[in-house]
Amino acid sequence: MPLRPPVLRSALRRLRRPSLDAWTVWRRRALFLAGGVCVGLAAVLMAWVADAAQAGFRGVLGFSPWLALLLCPAGFALAAWLARTVFPNSQGSGIPQVIAARAIDDPAARHALVSLRVASGKVVVMVLGLLCGASIGREGPTVQVGAAIMAAFGRLSPEHVRGLLLAGGAAGVAAAFNTPLAGIVFAIEELGRAYDSRGTGLVVATIVAAGLTSLAILGDYTYFGTTDAKLSLAAGWLAVPLVGVAGGLLGGLFSRAVIAVARGLPGRAGAGIARYPIAFATLCGLGLALCGLASGGAVYGTGYEEARAILHGESVARIDFAPLKFLATLLSSISGIPGGLFAPSLAVGAGLGAEAGLLLPQVPIGALVLIGMVAYLTGVLQAPITAFVIVTEMTQDHAMMIPLMLAALIADAVSKLVCRGGLYHALAELLVLRAAEPGR
Repeated sequence: MPLRPPVLRSALRRLRRPSLDAWTVWRRRALFLAGGVCVGLAAVLMAWVADAAQAGFRGVLGFSPWLALLLCPAGFALAAWLARTVFPNSQGSGIPQVIAARAIDDPAARHALVSLRVASGKVVVMVLGLLCGASIGREGPTVQVGAAIMAAFGRLSPEHVRGLLLAGGAAGVAAAFNTPLAGIVFAIEELGRAYDSRGTGLVVATIVAAGLTSLAILGDYTYFGTTDAKLSLAAGWLAVPLVGVAGGLLGGLFSRAVIAVARGLPGRAGAGIARYPIAFATLCGLGLALCGLASGGAVYGTGYEEARAILHGESVARIDFAPLKFLATLLSSISGIPGGLFAPSLAVGAGLGAEAGLLLPQVPIGALVLIGMVAYLTGVLQAPITAFVIVTEMTQDHAMMIPLMLAALIADAVSKLVCRGGLYHALAELLVLRAAEPGR
């Protein structure tokens, strides 16, 4: 019998390796399920405190909208200081930290990105940001919190830590939006960017556990409510390439700007930001306050209520809502305070779709808003499948699935012409490089 090459012998040994014993399999499953329940509870808690923080900010502005000129800069300065000194690695959305943690082999460096201390700080400073009107969401932070919770469970099974981080991040998306399918797609397309057949079942189990926990407490709901918007095969389909290109262009510009500031701007501007980050955050807060005053207060916070009202025709979006929300979200993102991009991006997309209605008045506004949401979210994330799945699940409007798919593909192609590489992965690369610096 001819000798087999070493590679073939190694492959055959793996195929013939005995399967894990029943106790190991069930211990692993129980670990993921218990972690999923905790992630679901954390997502519910974050939703409650985020809503309360936004209500508190609106209550303050009820006395006078001009108070934002004091509250926003001071709040941004305090939040940026806390994120840099007390809770390092809590800045931004939190998704780049999870991606970087999965790529890092050093346990100490990984722990610095997804520890429970970072997760608790993330929640505290995110709430502070919403208390001062920041245009941020809670969904990205929920991903980092979910990953931190699962990493804590990973101490019981260190060999599964990467799978636990993936499951925790995906469960965070699923529980935050009540969109389990989007959680699975997000894990594959964005967090992992690879299909792992061995871990997929456990990721699904974690998402189910988190989703059922959220469902038991908050009930069955759709994030933006159900819609029955449809597109005709004539003029309506003109909206798909039009809004798709616009959303991809704006989303790509947003990502490019955030990455440029994170890497460091050239010249005196970049040196000034690096040397005086708290002063820069204060200026970003002042810019947010000016955007809020110009919009009549519409651009503060997550933008959920504004997007929902536009989608269901309960209010007519101001023509300056989309650009001002875009600017408010950009200022909040580059300031260095914790906060996510999903909800604000959906709000910008809703405004973009409403503005497209001025050019295409014969197209139902609900359809245009859905296309705008998918197009702009895709432009920012460069994750087209996640974008159209999450919007479809949020609204339960399956009649729009094909137009949304096409809009996502167009937006993704246009965004990549403006900004090479996804936003989250570009920021994750910076985190990995910094973790590898000597002395860190």
